[in-house]
Amino acid sequence: MNKKIAFVGAGSMAEAIISGIVKSGILKKEQILVTNKSNRERLENIKNKYDVQCILDKETVITEADIVILATKPYDLKESVESIKEFIQPGQLIFSVIAGISTDYITTLFGGNNPVVRAMPNTSATIGYSATAISAGKYAHEVHLNQAEELFETIGTTVIVNEDDMHTVTGISGSGPAYIYYLVEAMEKAATEAGFDKEIAMELITQTVRGAGQMLKETGESAAVLRKKITSPQGTTEAGIETLNKYDFEKIVMKCVKSASNRSEELGKSE
Repeated sequence: MNKKIAFVGAGSMAEAIISGIVKSGILKKEQILVTNKSNRERLENIKNKYDVQCILDKETVITEADIVILATKPYDLKESVESIKEFIQPGQLIFSVIAGISTDYITTLFGGNNPVVRAMPNTSATIGYSATAISAGKYAHEVHLNQAEELFETIGTTVIVNEDDMHTVTGISGSGPAYIYYLVEAMEKAATEAGFDKEIAMELITQTVRGAGQMLKETGESAAVLRKKITSPQGTTEAGIETLNKYDFEKIVMKCVKSASNRSEELGKSE
């Protein structure tokens, strides 16, 4: 990819994407520029870790870039745009990985007709396993979506969705890794409370989660079918599933996703 990319924001999501891009080798390290509001220590940390260009001077970062990636917190977006909008060039492509914020709002903040593409990766980007949804703003065309796919496919898989679906995407894949980690925490706690060795428990749980994901991916069978295949009548798995049903596990997970989606909508309404 013969492009220079500028990250505006250097938080955990920006770092996850930077890490994935560096590992993929799609860009040379000198093609990646990073800036933030004023945190020199954080920029120094990113520079030392990934050997990319970390610069507080916004003009240098923006004018050198072909693509600008907005990776700030939602409540910092307006101030961040104000700090860079005078340096944005006509036609310069803008990606946003900010939860809840619409492309229309971003376009309004910049006050022009730059193409804006919205993406929702997750922190598994760090190891190249992100699930990233992409949607186009009103000035973005197929060529811009193709560039987004080319970039984000270096850190995992991509799908193109309508922007109206992005709140649901946030609740499912954007926040999804945290739900899985929470489940793993609970399984680990159950094992250790039973007197099981913690390290062995984690090895078993980690491989179990990994294997379940691969089964879903490679067999093409639904989660319901795979679950039923290992749930023998009156067996151990059935006993566990019955307990999950007793405590409305399905409804709890559905409410969890809905809550995250609703929060994404709330962030959008605060535009």
